[in-house]
Amino acid sequence: MAHRGKKYKEALAKIEANHHYNPQEAVALVKETSYAKFDATVEVHLRLGVDPRQADEQVRDVVVLPHGLGKKIKVLVFAQGEAARTAREAGADVVADDDATLKRIEGGWLDFDVAIATPDMMGAVGRLGRVLGPRGLMPNPKAGTVANEKDLARAVTQAKAGRVEFRLDKTGNLHVAIGKVSFEPKQLEENFAALMEAIVKAKPPGAKGIYIRSLTLCATMGPAVRVDPLTAQAMEAEA
Repeated sequence: MAHRGKKYKEALAKIEANHHYNPQEAVALVKETSYAKFDATVEVHLRLGVDPRQADEQVRDVVVLPHGLGKKIKVLVFAQGEAARTAREAGADVVADDDATLKRIEGGWLDFDVAIATPDMMGAVGRLGRVLGPRGLMPNPKAGTVANEKDLARAVTQAKAGRVEFRLDKTGNLHVAIGKVSFEPKQLEENFAALMEAIVKAKPPGAKGIYIRSLTLCATMGPAVRVDPLTAQAMEAEA
């Protein structure tokens, strides 16, 4: 077991062991027990009752958090011609519409948070898969990051506003940021409710038994706070 410092132990002492809190209580505790000197990120961690090895048990979708993530999101768009102009007008930070930018990315330049592409650019983008894929930056229709010119402005706007993709990892878990410790409790609660709604809607057809096995909230530097999954889903239903 890794050695835990004094600040972590002091924070942990404020959390009742093995107790499952409701979302409002959990948010308050996460804010109280974050001991970072910087504005830490608040994260949700879920263990789902699915088998990530099965094609019909995958969990992957996007959610637009009502209060964003509390940071500037840098958006790159792969587009050409009129679509490139649309992307720039919508606020894209970088538009990859020339070979020089594509080669720069192929060389490992990844100074952006979200990549969006028009369908006609996917042939060129596909050659960048070995660079974009491992970082979760590969545009994908299911994630809403492949958009035609008509939908491109909305895709860019949503990405910059707090559009978050969640995707099951190889161990059947989800790890999703929902904001910053400096957010008001209500903002974190509403972001959390939006995420839970999206995860419940994304329940795959092959899932059997209990879908959400465990659910915790924590700050970047702070102990995990267990949340009652049933209470969290009830809160989402009321939102």
